[in-house]
Amino acid sequence: MLKIIETFSGIGSQVQALKNINIDHKVTSIVEWEIGAMYAYDILHNGSQNLIDYRHHTRDSIITELSKHTLSGNGKEPLTERALRNLQMSQLKAIIHAIDRTHNLVDIKSVRAEEMPNAVLLTYSFPCQDLSISGHWHNKTLGINRDANNRSTLLWEIERLLMEYDESDKDLPRFLLMENVSNILSAKHVDNFNEWQKFLESLGYINQVYTLDARNFGVPQTRKRTYLISVLANDENEKNMITDYFLLNNLEMNSLKYEEIAPLKKYLRLDYSNEVYKKEAEESTPNFTKSREKIYKNNPILAIDDTPVMNEFARTVTTKQDRHPNSGIIKYDKEVLVQRNTKYRNLTPRECFLLMGFEESQYDNLIKQNFDIGNGRRMLSLAKLIQLAGNSIVVQVLENIFIQLNELNIMLGKEKVHNKSIIT
Repeated sequence: MLKIIETFSGIGSQVQALKNINIDHKVTSIVEWEIGAMYAYDILHNGSQNLIDYRHHTRDSIITELSKHTLSGNGKEPLTERALRNLQMSQLKAIIHAIDRTHNLVDIKSVRAEEMPNAVLLTYSFPCQDLSISGHWHNKTLGINRDANNRSTLLWEIERLLMEYDESDKDLPRFLLMENVSNILSAKHVDNFNEWQKFLESLGYINQVYTLDARNFGVPQTRKRTYLISVLANDENEKNMITDYFLLNNLEMNSLKYEEIAPLKKYLRLDYSNEVYKKEAEESTPNFTKSREKIYKNNPILAIDDTPVMNEFARTVTTKQDRHPNSGIIKYDKEVLVQRNTKYRNLTPRECFLLMGFEESQYDNLIKQNFDIGNGRRMLSLAKLIQLAGNSIVVQVLENIFIQLNELNIMLGKEKVHNKSIIT
């Protein structure tokens, strides 16, 4: 069994990939502080919540428990005590249930290696905002320079944890997997990235970097991301085995072509006779204001009315759709299928989740569990659902990476670190 810890877990694209390719696995813990993401993760991977075990809790007792953690409402800054107390009882129960059921250690800055269970694989898709090209316009301190004190420097919390593993003689994970924007390899950031790789090498890891486009894995989305696979070698023989394996597979992974890409119509929901799809389209249809002319004129048209444009890809699914640039628009031409003062709609959250590799049945269940919190609001707003999808990883890309890790795991036999067997 492949035991896994997902740090910066988001909605759990890593575990979804492992499920899809039927690798025997168990998520021993996750680390995620954003309350929307932890709730969505729990529903997507564990189904509806049964809150009967929390029926004896009072509002104050749940707040006392949640106050032990550093939570966030937006993934950027901590939730204040006042904001926590302003949450509905239904929200408080959902959050504590999600933390308990997913074994969520919550805040990467507060986690210590001694709290973390043994794992064969540790994943870390740390925040990309201060690495991305778009982040240049919003941040004065950029990148993963360890002194930058921004969200992307949370990478170095993984360094701290691995050092704690090593210093305590605790079993290091056999495999590490990083995902982030490809701009991490740019001239501005590559020195810091190389520093990170050298640190991993000092612990005995062999590194392999891939920059992969989702289109190469059958998904009609132009999403390029950089992945760092790190495999721990116990001795020179294992080092040679791992190095030879990557030499053989590197060219194949980086030279895939767009030959068997799925049609975009598989992911778009353009049948407005379906009341669910129609309602979602309405919610994603903005009024055509002056500020939205730029979106309309300068983003790719993915469909016209109910007909997808042939041979078209969506752009990268980002954390917002009602902006320029976005993933692409659905143009209203012959008649406005959704009756509003507009000329187009954006992708719906459902379409974004599908383009990221999640199943429609999972999304349906997430929406079914997206309960009312008062004043017409839901636990997960439309904007939050889009954000969760945009922050995720394309599942089909991860499937191919995990196939490689599984092959390496089999080749290397029983996992041993520092001459101690990991219980699997």
